[in-house]
Amino acid sequence: MPRSHPAASLIGPLIASLWLTYAATTVRAEPIADVHMLAQKEQQPLLDTLRDLVAIESGSKDIEGLNQIAERVAGQLKQLGGTVEILQPTDIYRLDDTPEKIGPAVHATFKGTGSKKIMLIAHMDTVYLKGMLKDQPFRIDGDKAYGLGIADDKQGVALILHTVALLQKLAFRDYGTLTVLANGDEEISSPGWRSTITKFASDQDAVFSFEGGGTDGTLRLATSGIGSAYLTVQGKSSHAGARPEGGVNALYELSHQVLQMKDLSKPEQGLKLNWTVSKSGTNRNVIPADATAQADARALKVSDFDELEKALQDKIKDRLLPDSKVDLKFEVRRPPLEANEASRRVAAYGKTIYQELGMSLKVDEKATGGGTDAAFAALKTSGAVVEGMGLSGFGAHSNDAEYVQINSIVPRLYLATRMIMDLSTGKLK
Repeated sequence: MPRSHPAASLIGPLIASLWLTYAATTVRAEPIADVHMLAQKEQQPLLDTLRDLVAIESGSKDIEGLNQIAERVAGQLKQLGGTVEILQPTDIYRLDDTPEKIGPAVHATFKGTGSKKIMLIAHMDTVYLKGMLKDQPFRIDGDKAYGLGIADDKQGVALILHTVALLQKLAFRDYGTLTVLANGDEEISSPGWRSTITKFASDQDAVFSFEGGGTDGTLRLATSGIGSAYLTVQGKSSHAGARPEGGVNALYELSHQVLQMKDLSKPEQGLKLNWTVSKSGTNRNVIPADATAQADARALKVSDFDELEKALQDKIKDRLLPDSKVDLKFEVRRPPLEANEASRRVAAYGKTIYQELGMSLKVDEKATGGGTDAAFAALKTSGAVVEGMGLSGFGAHSNDAEYVQINSIVPRLYLATRMIMDLSTGKLK
């Protein structure tokens, strides 16, 4: 029988202990202390900014309110040392429902000592009508901050302001340029600022869009594109009883057109076209001379909208009534945001930053729901575009339940600040 060796009997537990110690230190690195500490100290100032922003009603068509909130945001960016200007729209992409006047945008640039170009975007406008603030004022209840437009997207504006403030307190200037753009027309499909967003984003290494991250703080690398089709038919009126043959029935032609376009959807590739609104005629006993219809379109690729528009224009050449006139207008209200490798790499790095806080971060590469300004930013850039950098929250566009989760402020400040720092210094390549 072999003799027992005390040293040998201890080596197994010792190796196991060393392995556990190593694993514990490698599974999760500790957060960078000064960044995390300053993020914690920045929570209350951010809430104060949110209170002030919510107190300014800024519906997409409320030009007075939009000018007021733009002045507020521009003033804070100037205090932080940025070169700031309030822009007025000059290149308006007029959609079917675009108002006569479009609200301003705030543009700020911070010059650093490095080479990386990073852009932060959010929007100042809301869906609400003037006078609704009294029913949804800023308030804090437990771990939630409520208020008009607080989740969509005043939290995004506030988070950008205090991310910049945190970088200033850290005396961090290793980026090349840090660009901030807050527009006032996102909720009406950004007709005044889409081209500006695309232009400013075209040469950026990364664009972070601060729409809310939903209830679980998910980062989004893809969003659906939104399109609209408008079909107009002109016929000729006539008495429906005495002389129907003298008319050209616009309703018949409209029905023919809609039916021959009903199968243009390609669900397997995320392309959808659904006719949703129609109108024709004025009197029961009159052959209708005019008819209109509208369709909602969704796509996951920019090229799918181009192909869909071509297919629609080809279809209207086939008419049921040769004497009718058929026109079709197609609008890209928002292009889709498509995930690229740069976006995947940056978002994956964000996961490691969250792990430092002992938290997990979800990243969604599959488009869900509506589009955002991030899609305009992605049109001409090869850099990363990451959506959903904002606070966790719920109830956007609701009457009385819109809120953000206060406990998401510090993690999001830490995430945004670290992303900028590590991109600038080459740790995130």
